[in-house]
Amino acid sequence: MAENIEELAFSSVIGDRFGRYSKYIIQDRALPDIRDGLKPVQRRILYAMYRDRNNHTNPYRKSAKTVGNVIGNYHPHGDSSVYDAMVRMSQDWKNRAPLIDMHGNNGSMDGDPAAAMRYTEARLTAIASELLLDIDYDTVEHGLNFDDTLEEPLVLPAKYPNLLVNGATGISAGYATEIPPHNLGEVIDALIYILTHSHYTLDDLLQIIKGPDFPTGAIIQGADELKNVYKTGRGKVVMRSKTEIESLRGNKSQIVVTELPFDLNKTKLIQRIDDIRLQHKIEGIVEVRDESDRTGVRLVIELKRDADSEGILNYLLKNTDLQMNYNFNMVAIHNLRPIQASLDLFLESYLEHRREVVTRKTRYLKDSDENRLHIVDGLIRVMSILDEVIETIRASENKQNAKENLVSEFEFSMEQAESIVNLQLYRLTNTDIVALQNERFELNERIFMYENILKNPKTLDNVIVNELKDMKKKYATPRLTKVEDEIKEINIDATLLIPKENVIVSVTKEGYYKRTSTRSFTSSDSLDLGSRDLDHAIFVEQMTTYDAIIMLTNKGNYIHLPVNELPDIRWKEIGKHLSQDYQLEDDEKLVGVIPSLVGIENERSSLIQESYVVLATKLGMIKRVPIQEFTTYRSYKTKTSMAIKLDGQDELISVMLADIKESYRVIHLTAKSYGLQYDLTEVSDYGLKAKGVKGINLKPDDFVVSTMLVNCKYPNSQIIALTQRGNIKRFKVDIVANTKRASRGILMLKELKSNPHQFISAIATNGTTLPLIIQGDTGYTLEMSTVDIPITERLANGSQLDKLDQLGKVLYLYASKLLLINETQKDN
Repeated sequence: MAENIEELAFSSVIGDRFGRYSKYIIQDRALPDIRDGLKPVQRRILYAMYRDRNNHTNPYRKSAKTVGNVIGNYHPHGDSSVYDAMVRMSQDWKNRAPLIDMHGNNGSMDGDPAAAMRYTEARLTAIASELLLDIDYDTVEHGLNFDDTLEEPLVLPAKYPNLLVNGATGISAGYATEIPPHNLGEVIDALIYILTHSHYTLDDLLQIIKGPDFPTGAIIQGADELKNVYKTGRGKVVMRSKTEIESLRGNKSQIVVTELPFDLNKTKLIQRIDDIRLQHKIEGIVEVRDESDRTGVRLVIELKRDADSEGILNYLLKNTDLQMNYNFNMVAIHNLRPIQASLDLFLESYLEHRREVVTRKTRYLKDSDENRLHIVDGLIRVMSILDEVIETIRASENKQNAKENLVSEFEFSMEQAESIVNLQLYRLTNTDIVALQNERFELNERIFMYENILKNPKTLDNVIVNELKDMKKKYATPRLTKVEDEIKEINIDATLLIPKENVIVSVTKEGYYKRTSTRSFTSSDSLDLGSRDLDHAIFVEQMTTYDAIIMLTNKGNYIHLPVNELPDIRWKEIGKHLSQDYQLEDDEKLVGVIPSLVGIENERSSLIQESYVVLATKLGMIKRVPIQEFTTYRSYKTKTSMAIKLDGQDELISVMLADIKESYRVIHLTAKSYGLQYDLTEVSDYGLKAKGVKGINLKPDDFVVSTMLVNCKYPNSQIIALTQRGNIKRFKVDIVANTKRASRGILMLKELKSNPHQFISAIATNGTTLPLIIQGDTGYTLEMSTVDIPITERLANGSQLDKLDQLGKVLYLYASKLLLINETQKDN
């Protein structure tokens, strides 16, 4: 006993057994044969029905009987697997040419299951019989069934290319297949083209086969992609529903869907559209109705009065399965191996199969006719020696002795002798002699034709061409699916998705942001913005939920946020901090905020949409970027994106907007009080990832405090600057050195030997009165107006601030956004 024990590694045993199992389900369960396009269970169903004469010329029979025959004779699996395969082959919304004609409930496009097999009846369709035609002429190989009691065909003769016509879908171990249905007439035309042309290309075939032809119709977009798909056997195209917009009374309309993408569950689609309506993801849908009947699909989406029907349709195409992708994965069994094949290989493999089928059929018929001719020759010879033959038979002891005597005395073959002894007396008339002579003539003609087919490949191909033409004449139908060259881009108007609302958007220096309804703003003290100590608003503006803001940090990064995604918080409450959603560096802080206005149509909106964003750094670099470059990137909800490339310890300090149509001067002020101005045209346009050009030539220990833009149409423009010693200075722009970019500039403060004044903050005005705020490190703020500050000469050090002892160390100077928005609301 011990000698019969073999020690094997567990992994090798598992690998071997799984390999066998995988081979079985790949070859004999899940994938179709490239020749007849059938999986084993489908082939066995069709063959069992054929053997039971359950075809289109005979009455229907209970599906349960067919299932029992298949399970008992050919397919030792569960009845549900056999019946499910029967049902699928009968569904005209999944098959371009159904193979089973089923009476009763065979399911629906809504995903309803078929009735139990005891309730339904079925038979083969006419075109299914063409798959089995000539199977009794030894046209295909047969093998033993599971218990070796019967033989079953290993492939069907398949008088038409069923794999391409009906397609296939299946999942196996390591393999899957997804082959779409095609138009029978187009596929046959392509086969005939191959048979009648010695040279052809895939492009030639694609002039004939336009693409898949789904039983549900609809539209395919991306014809250009089909060439690559059919070349590789893999790829995808876009399937779009066939829709139209119908006008109704009262300025109403409705979207009507008459054709849906292939293999789509209609009920789930309706439920999805209704969920969109109930959840108000889009405004304008009143009701979704299914008005489909036996004449076809009709899905109605009724819209509200004056609704944007085109916009709603685009949204539904984008967000539901009214438009979806079809992924090709054209895998089939070829020479007992799974392959991913091109279109021309599918067609060539089918033709190779048909050549073998027709050759075997011809050889079978030739052998049969030759045998019959041999018999007819014997019968005709009998007529010339009839009396001797009769005498010999009468003298014989029995039938076997009579046959032996005929063979020995007259040199008949045993087969001829058998037919002679079985000859009936009435066949001895002259009429039957003539019939035999005519039969011999016909047999000789047919045998000659068969020999010509077997010897001449072109004649063989002509036979196949004639068969294909006959199939096209009988079963070809017009194309259902329309193929379009390009994939139409779907643009969705934001107004469909977001209710338009006027809001007040606020962002503070410390990084708190929010949007507030105008109701909350007007019912509150506009100056009482919720904020922390030493924090203040750097952006407060009325916007709509269709707009966006662009926030820039000192590290040269930006965040693009749609206004409708800002947190909706009351005016008096502190907003949401950037650190809750974004991973900022320890010393990263906001520098500026730019509005991107869309929903507000006014002078300010048009200015912003036709603007440059001018960015300036602490070490004197500057660039301008078209505002359109700042867009919503993919990870905008959690990550920042680069706005300017910074070197070393450089930081972004100034963010400004410049109208394309206007002329501007750039003004730099440095800590060492150097001032420089030049024309903005000296600064070129750059992308977001560029660092720009040098704006001012700095001394080694100097840095830029503020970079400002001054519009040339305001001749009275002024600058207000604050020093570290608490002096504030107002001076005209004209006294700043007007020279070329990258110059040093001139001093703007009087030099002192001890504790000289240095600029720490500055803003520019167009000469109008501005409310100013000076912030001290004690938390105290000093409010004043530009008119409170005297205009001084270039080298004057300005005047000292009041209440300097309460301010402590001065930090910065800014124009009050709250006072400005308050004045704006009053004007409105």
